[in-house]
Parts: sequence; C-alpha cells; structure tokens
Amino acid sequence: MHNGAKIGVAAVTAAMFAGGGYAAYSLVAGDDAGSSAPKAAQSPKVLAVVAELPSAEVAAQGASAFLAAWAKGDYEEAGRHTDKPAAAIVALAKFRDTLTPTSLALTPGGPTAANLANSSASPSASGVPTGAGVPLSFHAKVELKGAASAWQYDGAVAMVKLNDGRAVVHWEPSVVHPKLDGTKVLAVQPISASASQVVDRKGRPLTEFPSVQAVLEQIRFKDEGTTASGGTGVVVTQAGGSGTPERLFTITEPKDGAKKPLTLDADLQRVAEAVAKGQSGPASVVAIEPSTGQILALANNPAQGPNRAFGATIAPGSTMKVITAAALLEAGLTPDSPLPCPKTTNVSGRAVPNDFLDERLGNTFKDDFAQSCNTAFLEAGQAKLKPGTLPALSKDVFGLGLVWQTGLPTFDTKVPLESNPAETAMAYIGQGRIQTNSLAMASVAATVQSGTFRQPILVPGTAQPRAARSLDRTVLGQLQSMMRRTVQSGTASGALGGIPGAAAKTGTAEVNGQSAPNSWITAYAGNLAVAVEVQAGGHGATAAGPAAAKLLEVGNKG
Repeated sequence: MHNGAKIGVAAVTAAMFAGGGYAAYSLVAGDDAGSSAPKAAQSPKVLAVVAELPSAEVAAQGASAFLAAWAKGDYEEAGRHTDKPAAAIVALAKFRDTLTPTSLALTPGGPTAANLANSSASPSASGVPTGAGVPLSFHAKVELKGAASAWQYDGAVAMVKLNDGRAVVHWEPSVVHPKLDGTKVLAVQPISASASQVVDRKGRPLTEFPSVQAVLEQIRFKDEGTTASGGTGVVVTQAGGSGTPERLFTITEPKDGAKKPLTLDADLQRVAEAVAKGQSGPASVVAIEPSTGQILALANNPAQGPNRAFGATIAPGSTMKVITAAALLEAGLTPDSPLPCPKTTNVSGRAVPNDFLDERLGNTFKDDFAQSCNTAFLEAGQAKLKPGTLPALSKDVFGLGLVWQTGLPTFDTKVPLESNPAETAMAYIGQGRIQTNSLAMASVAATVQSGTFRQPILVPGTAQPRAARSLDRTVLGQLQSMMRRTVQSGTASGALGGIPGAAAKTGTAEVNGQSAPNSWITAYAGNLAVAVEVQAGGHGATAAGPAAAKLLEVGNKG
C-alpha cells in the first residue's frame, strides 16, 4: 500500500500554476515515450478540460485507470487521471495515512442514478465546469487491522474530457468518500457503543434503521457520560475537531458489551423511517408517548447528515395555533365564541390572507381553528393578547424554551418576545421569527393529550424538568375538543378522519425564496403523539398529514 508514497507534490503543483489561466485545469504533458524529436524542439502540450463529454466507454476506461492506481497506492499515477493532480495526491495519501488499510479493493460500476443525457461538463466563463461530467459509480472494500469485517461503501466519480481525448476524474473531496465535502475529514476515533449494542425499549436491535445509526455517535447514555468504552471506529468529522462526529464503520467493538437501551419502539421506528424516506424533499418525523415523554420514533430524510428532527430551526406555521388557541381560551374566548374569518386582515399595513379565498364571517372560534383561519387568529391575537403572552405560555405550559436534555443534542425552540407589533402578530400563526422542529411540535401534541408537559427523552432515566404550570382543566378540555374537530370536519379530516380518537392541527409555513410552503402536522391518538414536517411539501394535509396517519394507525402498543 505504500508503493508510490514518495510523490512529487511540489513539482506537480508548480507545473499546474506555471500553465497560466485556470491552473487546476491546465496541465503540462510530459514527453511522449519513444519520440524521436530532440527534447529542445518539443513544445509542451497544455492539457485542459473541454466542453464535450467523454463517451461512456472512454469515461469507464479513465475511471478504471484512476481506481486501479489508487488501489495499488500509486497516487502520482492516480492524480494523473484527475483534473486536479496535486489535490488528489494529497487526499489519497491522507486517506492511507489516516486508515492504514491492510488492503484496498475498488471495483468500477456503471453510471450512477444521474441521467447521462443530463450530465454536463460545459465550462463557465472562469473555465470551471458547471456540471458534474459523466457520473460513474464504484464500490470500495477497505480491510482495516483488527476489524472483524471489511468496511464497504459505494462512491462515485464524475468523468470529464481533456483536449488530448482522455477522460479523467473531476476531483472533489467526495471522490474519496461521499461524506467529504471540503469541510469534513475522516478519522479513526474511540467509539462509545456499537450499533449491535443499541436496542429499543423492548430489547430489539436498531441496526436496520438509518436515521438511528446516523445519530449513534451523538447519543450519551447515562452510564457512560462522554467516556468511550474502548472501541474504535471510522468517523467523519469537521476539520479541526469541532462538532459531533458521525460514525461510518466500527473497527473494534467497545469492551463494554452491555446493551444500550433507547426509548424507541422498533415497530414505530420502521414506519417513521419509511414515511420520511417517502417524501420528495427534506423531512422529519417524531413520535412521543405522552404519558411518559419517551421518544418512540425519530426519522429524517435524508437519513444521513444533520438530525433535522431534533435540530431544525424552522417556523411551525399553523401548528403554532395550538398554543395561540390556548392563550385565547385563557383570555376568555370559548370554542363557540363568534369570530369572523375575513378574506384578509391588516398587519402593520400588510394585507395577510388565508389559504382559502372565500370569507367566512359566520365562523366561531372552533371553526377558525379547524379550518386554520389566519385572519381570525391574527385579529383575535392582536385584540386580546399582550406581546409577551405567547412566549410565556410556550415556556410555562408547553416547555418550549426550556433547556432540554434528551440524551441527544437538540435545538431548543425559540419564541422570542417581540418589540415589533407585526412580528408579534405573525407569531400567532407560526410565522415571524419562531424557530422550532418536529421534536418540539410532537411534544406540544403530547402535552395537550396528557395535560402535562413531560420533557421528551431518548435515553431511559434521563431527568425531565417540569414546566411551571399546566392548563386549567376546562381550557385543556376545550383545546382537546378543537383539535378533535380538526380531524372530524377540518383540515386534517382527509388524512386522519378514519383514526379513532385522533386530534390534530395542520400547518403550512411560508418560507422566503421557496416555491412551496413547508407542510406540517402535530397530532395524537391514544397514548401516541406525532409531528411531521416536509420541506416545500405544501399544505399540512398534503404531505405531513398522510405521513402522520401511518404512525397513528400503528399506534403505541406499549
């Protein structure tokens, strides 16, 4: 593996920049072997990427040559088969020095899922390709000392064409591993628990669930704090060591072989993974047991990467009307209070509409909640609520804004106290500067279902701080009835109407620069509360609602 380790990085770099223009794409070719012309009479040939794509055959030949050179440790040769030799040589040597593999097998594959016809290597004005080139896959099998099995992963290269007719790899950090993006590095580090040790609340393994595996290294079990248990693994982490590493492969199992239980339920986790993966864009799903606060499922789309379910900082849209409704009920409204729903209402000179076009002037408060009337909530909120009411109620009753310790890092919801009247008003319908995520909004539904805030936890036995107070029983009953009515005859009736005892609030959250709003729902049925959000999913009943229904249909079987 160390053959070819002595490489002329400096010489290659100097040659690249001596070529002028866009250096990373300007290479000086060496003398042709067997040429009879005197060296002094030969002119070096400047190699550059051209706009034309290589043929599939030529692309495959170039990819195979690159992979073969990488596998045998000839990094100078591998670099010659890229458009950025110096960067490639350094990165491949770093891969070797970090992992010290005992063997490396790289098997070329076919085209990736990307459509070859849509691939582009056309240079921009600066000469940098604006597209990826011809995408080809490969399979890596890395044998590491002490590992019980090989680390295997699928990678991809994008092939571009040089003006000498060859196809070479368009070099990016992700060529080495798809998790590398220029800000992250691979490392071998101690690990705290193996995938096989982590089990659900019934002792069942959780190895099949990608959303769980993606956060495994971030979980802190009660019996270990932040101390590892003697195992080692390959992780991807931020350069410089900041942030939480993501485990990619276990080299040696931790010495402590005890099972590490989570509160998750494998049956619900399986459904959550499926509904998250089934969304067209980024999404997150959380399920909570209201009677205990235990988190029964968490899932993200994509499963790998940031934990959107716990860490998103996005507006909740009309799901926030659950808390606004509680505030208005405490302020004296009842579900039967007349509360007209005009087409638009004025907020600091801006006309704010509803998601429907007609006016509904005969509405009551419960109608406005079930139909998600923005204008009625805005007018009632501005008339009856003081600026600090919503932030205080969110924290004191629903626990939003407290510092949560779930066993996994979270973003704690922000419901700011606004000095701007327009921002204060927009918060009543879940817009403005409120930031939250699916974990928090599932907890809101759980609090309504049980009447008591129980801080969500993922690791059994984690302390659960209490909220300052609970809703008055009359107000709680009224809020519960309004959420049930939303399922019976309101915006959630199509998705959740067939689920006994279901109660919900849908939401759509407008996002600047986004073509469609985010789709939201928070709901409960029996001893199960859920929240789903789908980026650019449209109305809450369109994407989030059907996903939540699948979880509620399975239910919490204890």
